[in-house]
Amino acid sequence: MIRPRTAAFLVIDMQHGFVDPSSSLCVAGAAATVPACSRALDKARELGMPVFHIVREYAEDGSDVEATRRADWIAGGKPLSRACASPRSLAEVEPLAPQGSDRVIVKPRFSAFFGTQLDLVLRRMGVGTVVLTGTTTPNCIRTTCYDALSLDYNVAIVEDCTSSRSPQVQAASIEDMRCVGAHILSCEEFCDVGLADMPDIVAEARAACHAGTEELR
Repeated sequence: MIRPRTAAFLVIDMQHGFVDPSSSLCVAGAAATVPACSRALDKARELGMPVFHIVREYAEDGSDVEATRRADWIAGGKPLSRACASPRSLAEVEPLAPQGSDRVIVKPRFSAFFGTQLDLVLRRMGVGTVVLTGTTTPNCIRTTCYDALSLDYNVAIVEDCTSSRSPQVQAASIEDMRCVGAHILSCEEFCDVGLADMPDIVAEARAACHAGTEELR
């Protein structure tokens, strides 16, 4: 069982620039997940889980936009930057906006850990598990999941709180993460029991290593 206060709830890239159909960077399935994301976020706050909003903000001149995305970003009106004509491009969709003690971290690339202080902050807080929601599943969710596993965190993914450009991509990405060790659950399951059914595999591995060390003494 994972204790809620040792697990962080991450809302990744649920900004209008990725969710609104009018944006050139819109993820086709993102808008439909907003109600589930909002419900899961409410539950995380109720449980006392630390909440992190992981967002993008590009420089107005595009100097920090991924090279593979830059041409489309310019042609599409520079979403997710202060140069965008839409004043709300950078903002998270309203039901998911930060509240109270929520933390906001701006990431420069896909993973929430790449080039940010997320790992440092989580370890200072005694967090050993991350719960991932947001968009997109094959990019930002998946890279965050793999980085978290590589950094020795337990990872949970609320499947219907994530989105992809197609159902096929969504299913394949979720299955790949399940196979590599992520705990996959639905919003309904998360709201019913939180992380009570999630094994603490990191703690189990650590305990086994400590036991082996003691045997060698």
